[in-house]
Amino acid sequence: MLPDSLPATELSALLAQLYQGPTEDMPWAGFLESMRQRLGAVFVTLVLRHPASNRPGLIVNASGFGPHLPGEPAYSERYYALCPFLDLHPDRLFSADELFGEAGWLAHPFYTKYLEPLGLRYILAANLVTPDGVECAWFVSRGHAGQDFGEAEKALLLGLLPHLKRAVDLHAALDTLQSERALYAEAVDRMLVGTIILDEHGKAIRSNDVAGRLLRERDGLYLSDDALHAHCPVESRRFRKILEDAAQAHALAAPRSEVTTLSRPAAPTPLSVLVRPIPLRYRTEYRARRPAVVVFIRDPAGTPRNPHASLRKLFHLTPTEIELALLMVDGLTLDEAAVRLGVKKNTVRAHLRGIFAKTGATRQAVLVKMLLSSVVL
Repeated sequence: MLPDSLPATELSALLAQLYQGPTEDMPWAGFLESMRQRLGAVFVTLVLRHPASNRPGLIVNASGFGPHLPGEPAYSERYYALCPFLDLHPDRLFSADELFGEAGWLAHPFYTKYLEPLGLRYILAANLVTPDGVECAWFVSRGHAGQDFGEAEKALLLGLLPHLKRAVDLHAALDTLQSERALYAEAVDRMLVGTIILDEHGKAIRSNDVAGRLLRERDGLYLSDDALHAHCPVESRRFRKILEDAAQAHALAAPRSEVTTLSRPAAPTPLSVLVRPIPLRYRTEYRARRPAVVVFIRDPAGTPRNPHASLRKLFHLTPTEIELALLMVDGLTLDEAAVRLGVKKNTVRAHLRGIFAKTGATRQAVLVKMLLSSVVL
């Protein structure tokens, strides 16, 4: 329970910073700095991931030096094993002097070798285990000119610990989502699928690299005042109607997708486009620029990045077999492939038999279908 002595406005501001922490570039930098100033501390440290022999720690600090503790690399590399606070009972606060006594603490190797050179004297520590099982720690430290922590200060920190644990779980969930999003985005990029996210007013919020290239080159699509348009005016009117209908439908329980093709000024093969409303799990009526529609764009004639290496790893094809397989995917006949490769037709047939043996395909149509549906193309 938070102490009654803390004014409601100050408590509200602290909790706001605490729950804002997971979304900051440097997590909890604002909250830790507020606590440092309130407690007259030299450092306030949040250990989100403890160091280990095979990994560095994830440690955030507020101090006069900024977010990075001057001795933090040394802590992760050398002094972590000396830290006496790692085995503390979780969710309780302990001061160093209470644990070891003044004389015992001043003689402790962690103090003499690590903290004293940093000018730190008084330590208040808490180990935390969140409801989702995340293990972290919180340290507040003062220098030699300060004094040990009083009961009112401990009561404030104890009251904040449950909120900090909830916020750490939120941070872990957001971190997982961001990692998954990055992996999915990379996979979509590798498959040469462009994605554009639009808000409820049809304005573009963000796009991936593939879509960005198409938009910059006005290759069938372009942006005007952040609104998405097709190259052909007739197609653009139809396309704009599809986007508007999708934006209106995104609040429905089961919105439907629409597919279309868009011609291009400099390529005979049109773009394949899928427009899908982004369903909402809840409504936030006043949120600015809420994502409402996603546009997926595929260039059927596009070639994925580095397909040669992928085909070699998947099917153990030789360089010539890879070239032939890609020519088959592009629709060339055996005669045309032989001319392109500069070899006789019988040589091409021999390479094709090798491809069939390695991929398990029995006909050219089966081979093309297999490659088009694989993770390579």
